[in-house]
Amino acid sequence: MSEHECGCGGSCNCGEEHQVSRIYLTRDEYISRLEQYLVDLKTEIVAVEEELAMLKQEVLVQQS
Repeated sequence: MSEHECGCGGSCNCGEEHQVSRIYLTRDEYISRLEQYLVDLKTEIVAVEEELAMLKQEVLVQQS
């Protein structure tokens, strides 16, 4: 490990030994997380589409 890397593998120089622990999900928990992730993605898509429409509208107004 170089002097610029800490125990966590980053460059925060915390000097700590970090241990990564795995989290095991049940099938139902995994499904629930995926369903929520899908909802979040759809919300993000709507937000991006709205912003694109707004930007395109601004361009049309400036061109007139």
